[in-house]
Amino acid sequence: QVQLVESGGGLVQPGGSLRLSCAASGSIFSIGHMGWYRQVPGKERDLVATITDYGYTNYVDSVKGRFTISRDNPKNMVYLQMNSLKPEDTAVYYCYAQVQSFGHWGQGTQVTVSS
Repeated sequence: QVQLVESGGGLVQPGGSLRLSCAASGSIFSIGHMGWYRQVPGKERDLVATITDYGYTNYVDSVKGRFTISRDNPKNMVYLQMNSLKPEDTAVYYCYAQVQSFGHWGQGTQVTVSS
């Protein structure tokens, strides 16, 4: 059994920052890709950023230069530092991890960017 638990969401004003964290726990021997996705009501879940187990990162164009994904392998954690937030970043953010070649999702954390 593998669990992913996100934290760090909330309400922030435009231009502000938030840091999301995701902790993986359970029967974990190896974690490959980890990432963050986001979803707004009525739309599909979209990629935000991913990071491989070697630290190679990939970002959707709309967040490049503003968001930074990182991971702590010994702690089975992945983070998303979000700066210069915009109202269009408002969404539920989901953590993803490939654990022993199987994909797992967290329950999501709400990020709201509004004045």
